[in-house]
Amino acid sequence: MDIRDKIIEFIRLKGPILPVQVSKEIGTDILMASAHLSELSSNKKVKISSVKIGGSPLYYLPGQEHLLQNFSSNLHEREKEAYALLNQKKILRDNIIEPVIRVALRAIKDFAIPLQVNYKGNQEIFWKWYLLPTKDAEELIKTQLKAIKEEPVKGEIEAKKPEIKREEQKPVKEIKKEEQKTIKEVKPAEVEDKKLRAAEKPLKDTFFNEIQNYFSKNKISVTEQKIIRKNAEISFIVEVPSSVGNLRYFCVAKSKKRISDGDLNSVYIQAQSKKLPVLFLTKGELTKKAKEILEKEFKGMSINKL
Repeated sequence: MDIRDKIIEFIRLKGPILPVQVSKEIGTDILMASAHLSELSSNKKVKISSVKIGGSPLYYLPGQEHLLQNFSSNLHEREKEAYALLNQKKILRDNIIEPVIRVALRAIKDFAIPLQVNYKGNQEIFWKWYLLPTKDAEELIKTQLKAIKEEPVKGEIEAKKPEIKREEQKPVKEIKKEEQKTIKEVKPAEVEDKKLRAAEKPLKDTFFNEIQNYFSKNKISVTEQKIIRKNAEISFIVEVPSSVGNLRYFCVAKSKKRISDGDLNSVYIQAQSKKLPVLFLTKGELTKKAKEILEKEFKGMSINKL
């Protein structure tokens, strides 16, 4: 049996798995296991979760989405609240829920699917429980809109796939033009909420300032940056000066007190996808297992303390 077929069969039997589990199953190191999983993901044979276990995502087969609920305990507290509320209600109207729940819904991408509802020139966001069929979601949205004396949702449903930029519309039923409404699935990153942004007060990111000071002292220039969690985790693409010129790195900075092997594995996989070496900045200490794996499997990873 081909090694990739063996991995697929293993996932079919076990459900969502981590790269370390695959490495043990096929008798190889975690780097090779991650490479195989990355290839399977590129070929759309397996999917990658948003929820992470020890910093590493889960890999699962199409059709195993329902099994991701077994890992909901790994969500943060606010995310768990949003998860439980959406699971119970199945549909949530974005502009009437608490701001903290709105933020959490945007974070639990495995379980919360944003739907953009177009009604008489206005757009609203509704959140759908990920296992709820879109047709059923339309009926629930109709009910919510009727409850506030709005006309029922009629029209079209369209799903916007991540890899396709153009919108594809699939008619559900014929309606009068004056009553037309549309619902489409959108990427969480596309969900705009001006009220939420206005309500949230900007927080001072002291960790970000520490990193900027580190870059300044070491003459490191930043070409890209992304704040993953305020005062906790930030990723960068940086250029580090050397005797042979500037070297390009994928850089991740974490303020955790303890850096696990899962943290290192997650960063290494991200760097592999970008085909860049890793610069890992931390304020904490590596666990014993993380040190062992760093010496054996991540020898090219540069770890510096802030």
